[in-house]
Amino acid sequence: MQFDPVKLNLPVYPFKIKQIKDTNYIFDDIRKKFLVLTPEEWVRQHIVQYIIQEKGYPKSLIKLEGGLKLNTLQKRTDLIAYNSSGQKILLIECKAPGVKIDQKVFDQIARYNIIHRIPLLAVTNGLNHYYCQIDFEHKSYTFLESLPHYTDLN
Repeated sequence: MQFDPVKLNLPVYPFKIKQIKDTNYIFDDIRKKFLVLTPEEWVRQHIVQYIIQEKGYPKSLIKLEGGLKLNTLQKRTDLIAYNSSGQKILLIECKAPGVKIDQKVFDQIARYNIIHRIPLLAVTNGLNHYYCQIDFEHKSYTFLESLPHYTDLN
């Protein structure tokens, strides 16, 4: 099956894509392996390249698909970025382009952030992106127009 990429609202990057039988794979530059190319993985790989190449986040400080325990349920975060001191500074939740970014998605990342307590959140389906700064001290949040550059967070 030929890969027909969905045009995302992100820059185009030169991904390594291969096909084995009827399955397409994309090379994950962080995990250094080929992964099944699902619509969500297409978004995740784009947002990874975006934060590295456009926003200056060091590749070595990005963790993909980390596990977390929420109450008794095992969950998985899409992307966490750290600062040079090892503190979590950015949590991103990725959805497939066909998934609407709605209250359920915001609730999901908010639940994950109960555990992580990360000050910067992002939700994307590759077409629509939402960025939110959390103020834990005042128990408030502010939506941002764009994702801050890595150097602006340190």
